[in-house]
Amino acid sequence: MCQKLKILIQYVVPQHLLSLFAGFLAESRIVWLKNCLIKLFMHFYHVDLKSARLEKISDYSDFNSFFTRSLKSELRPIVRGAKEIACPVDGRLSQAGKINKDVLFQAKGLYYSLSELLGNTENRVKTFYEGSFATFYLAPKDYHRVHMPYAGELRETIYIPGSLFSVNQLTAAHVPRLFTRNERLVCFFETNAGPMAVILVGAMIVGSIKTVWPLECHGKRMVKKFYENMIRLDKGAELGLFKLGSTVILLFPKDSITWSDDMRELKEVRMGELIGRF
Repeated sequence: MCQKLKILIQYVVPQHLLSLFAGFLAESRIVWLKNCLIKLFMHFYHVDLKSARLEKISDYSDFNSFFTRSLKSELRPIVRGAKEIACPVDGRLSQAGKINKDVLFQAKGLYYSLSELLGNTENRVKTFYEGSFATFYLAPKDYHRVHMPYAGELRETIYIPGSLFSVNQLTAAHVPRLFTRNERLVCFFETNAGPMAVILVGAMIVGSIKTVWPLECHGKRMVKKFYENMIRLDKGAELGLFKLGSTVILLFPKDSITWSDDMRELKEVRMGELIGRF
């Protein structure tokens, strides 16, 4: 009953207004307020700042800078093999496997459409039809920067507005088409091994999605942008970040990759580690 109530509440609360208010608090530079927010968050989620580049609360100007903190680079070595795919985030593996024609597995008994996920962009859907996917969940306590799984050149982005349901295991198991309902940014890259898509899915309380290249990731209409000037990012390079927790989905074309044998549901993962091979 409690779980059903948690899901029902998400349907009726003003998701965007709530997220806007949370973003306002997270950007506050009132010292006592931001310190209080950070201390409460660290206590509730058991956050240890020893792995962060900045280890003191006083080093952060607001809650957002704490939440999107950088880690000490030596703690996240990047797999370097020419055919090796690196994990893009810290978090948990939600699902990984093959795309069944145009259908991806969300959770037990629930599926969603590749076409909807990619904003019904026909040529891009054909690219990943019957391909491979992996879904990673970032809990609030996790490192919230997203990195490149493989070196590539950015060719196109599609911003798709939507709802802001939470994306934890509970909602994934109960909200149909969760990842195609929510706001998201789809990034298409061309790599030496072929096309690759990295999808950043927004969620409840997420202030915004940011990328390392100039891009507006908010609004009420879908926005496509093509990139003629080369934006190339190496494997392991930072791609963007979430201001509060969310989900990242990777897509690869048919018969292009194999996931590592230990890619099991709910496995804890770390950015930079091996998740698959071309």
